[in-house]
This record gives sequence, C-alpha cells and structure tokens, in this order.
Amino acid sequence: MNRICHIEIDDTGLTSPSPEMEQERRVAVFDLLEDNSFALPARDGGVVPQGPYRLLLAIRDRRLVVDIARENKEKVAEFHLSLGPFRQVIKDYDQICASYFDAVKNLPPSQIETIDMARRGIHNEGANILQERLERKAEIDLDTARRLFTLISVLNRGS
Repeated sequence: MNRICHIEIDDTGLTSPSPEMEQERRVAVFDLLEDNSFALPARDGGVVPQGPYRLLLAIRDRRLVVDIARENKEKVAEFHLSLGPFRQVIKDYDQICASYFDAVKNLPPSQIETIDMARRGIHNEGANILQERLERKAEIDLDTARRLFTLISVLNRGS
C-alpha cells in the first residue's frame, strides 16, 4: 500500500528533453513503478490516507509541485518545494550526464566507469536533498528518491 502506482510528468510549456534524457526519464518511471516505497506520515493526529498513490510532478512558478492522489484519483496532498536547494546538484548532474553520454560514444569502458561512478555520487546527493525536502511530508527510500530526482532533474532542464 505504501507505494506509487502511477506517475505523470506535466512538462507543459517546457523545453523538450534531449533523446538521452527522455530515455533516462522513461527508465526512471519504469523502475519507479516496478519498485518503490512511498508513504504519507500522520499529521496532527489525523488519519493517513492509504495508498497506493498517483503522483503528478510539475514545475510551476519556479517551484516543484508534487500532487498526490489515491489510486482512485482522490487528491490527498500537494507539496510545493523550492527548487533552490536542488539547483547546484541538478546543474552538476546535468553536466556529468552530458559527459557520460559523450563517453559512451567515444571512450573505453574503464573511463566510462569512472564517469558513471561520479554520476552515481551526484545522483545520490540529489536523492538525499529530496529526502530532506520531503521530511514530514512523505517518506521515501533512497532508491525511490534517486528515481524521483532523475525525473525532477529532467523536468528542471526544460524550465
């Protein structure tokens, strides 16, 4: 029950991602739906709406919007998060991804592996920031945070 069953990305009005980033987004959505952990904590002694949950991610007014509904589409929460804390790590992640995509085309496996290790480190940093920003709003594990960070970074590139 504490999981995401559907995810939608609202990129209306945003620049289209590169083919590589679009592929990364598709993989992140697929992996996220296959295995994730997402729960809403109790607030002020209230009843916790049970999942599974549908998420809508969007960027509006330079803020990340996370709209959460139950499987039956009943809205249960909406969070607006400042993108400020994500800006540098998204910029770093964007740069390392570009290096990685170029490396896959031109470099030997040992050099690709080195770049990929750096990419994973930055990816983990972004996931940790997301977990911190969602504290007391939603509970997610590291793998779920990593996949959501990927989606946020792709969305942010278009804004």
